[in-house]
Amino acid sequence: MDFSYSEEQLTIRQAARDFVRQECLPGVIERDEQQKLPREQLLKLAELGFLGMMVTPEYGGAGMDTVSYVLAMEEISKIDSSVSVAMSVNNSLVCWGLEAYGSVLQKEKWLRPLAAGQKNGDLYIGAFLLSEPEAGSDATSQKTTAINKGDHYVLNGMKNWITNGNSASVYLVMAHTDPTKGSRGINAFIVEKNSTGVSVGTKENKLGIRGSDTHSVSFNEVKVPRENRIGEDGFGFSFAMKTLSGGRIGIASQALGIASGAYELCLKYVKERKAFGTEIKNHQIIQFKLADMATRIEAARLLCLKAALDKDNGRDYAISSSMAKVFASETAMWTTTEAVQIHGGYGYVKEYHVERLMRDAKITQIYEGTSEVQRIVISRSILK
Repeated sequence: MDFSYSEEQLTIRQAARDFVRQECLPGVIERDEQQKLPREQLLKLAELGFLGMMVTPEYGGAGMDTVSYVLAMEEISKIDSSVSVAMSVNNSLVCWGLEAYGSVLQKEKWLRPLAAGQKNGDLYIGAFLLSEPEAGSDATSQKTTAINKGDHYVLNGMKNWITNGNSASVYLVMAHTDPTKGSRGINAFIVEKNSTGVSVGTKENKLGIRGSDTHSVSFNEVKVPRENRIGEDGFGFSFAMKTLSGGRIGIASQALGIASGAYELCLKYVKERKAFGTEIKNHQIIQFKLADMATRIEAARLLCLKAALDKDNGRDYAISSSMAKVFASETAMWTTTEAVQIHGGYGYVKEYHVERLMRDAKITQIYEGTSEVQRIVISRSILK
């Protein structure tokens, strides 16, 4: 097996590394404290083509492979996960879902500006609306309804924990059109944020990824044209599950980046900090912690790349993406906790960054499928 990267992939990784250090690192602590959306950073990310990385050039995308996407996600997540989660949702869930299953009309109208990440000079990104107050891991328990009126649907309900909830221009919304059919009665719709009857709730005050735009979104008698439905009638739940498989590669890569970012901070710190008359890098207990970090991070990276290669080569990647996500997210939580411990009291203050990375790491075990759900997906596959 060849584990080397192509010249193009290395160029993309370097571009992401340069971008995040020049554009995101300055002010990242303040944006976290103020829960400020990194709008300027996202607009600059759009200029790089990173908000539509895997969309074909036919629809204005960069036409990159999933491996390149993993590399870019890792680099950006080392420093600012609020930027990378917006990037992940727009790439993995919104753009990919529309390109894979949308009609030509839908792609021309919405995918093109979403891939560009901007329209008329302003940020133009999407959001994926599946979770509800009573439908998180149990995604079939949708209460949002879309009543078929012939040439249009009438949408009512509420979605919560929506990344890009207020900053998005376009929503992909899952809703029941026939609750008696269970998962086969769910459809997916494209809804523009400025539609009459759409309202956005207050921004959530979160533990981590505090700059990320997380809101509830409500629908009150929202008229959705029939041509905004994605796929055939009843395809919505299948659409959501297929799309989330790719989304898990993005979140696994985010978790990988959080872990490797904390590890790199530790490598720098242990060479500077002294205890008992020598740099703490010379203490075996620190050496062993770093060795375990490096090993777990490399294993997580290989799982992410395996899932990316499965996707790029047209293989089923549902299981490999679940394995990547559960392992990378747990690696992120473990590594960042150890990073705080290595930094001691300094790790508990904001200016050393590791406490923020630890807070950011936790959500990777929860969103786009909890670790428990990933284990269900994996165990069902190996026991069938």
